[in-house]
Amino acid sequence: QVQLVESGGGLGQPGGSLRLSCAASGDIFSRYKLGWFRMLPGDQREWVATITTDAVTWYPTSVKGRFTISRNSADNTVVLQMNNLKPEDTAVYYCNSAPPNPAWWGQGTQVTVSS
Repeated sequence: QVQLVESGGGLGQPGGSLRLSCAASGDIFSRYKLGWFRMLPGDQREWVATITTDAVTWYPTSVKGRFTISRNSADNTVVLQMNNLKPEDTAVYYCNSAPPNPAWWGQGTQVTVSS
């Protein structure tokens, strides 16, 4: 059974940092590229980061240099370190395979950036 559980969201200040974690069950962690995505206000889904099984990473221009994705095989987690937060980073953040599998969306974790 595939399960992806996000955690670590909350309120961050502009210029501050937050760290998100995704616990992946089953064999998804070892078999798939994994990514973080976010649902912006207005229900627009946006890709945030991708990491391969070999830890190669990609980011869109909007977060490159500010966000870092990593994976920890000891506990099957994928972490998104978010630095220099901006108000436009406010969204619900999800992890999934990359590209995403529609059947694997979890509950997500809310990130709000506000002073």
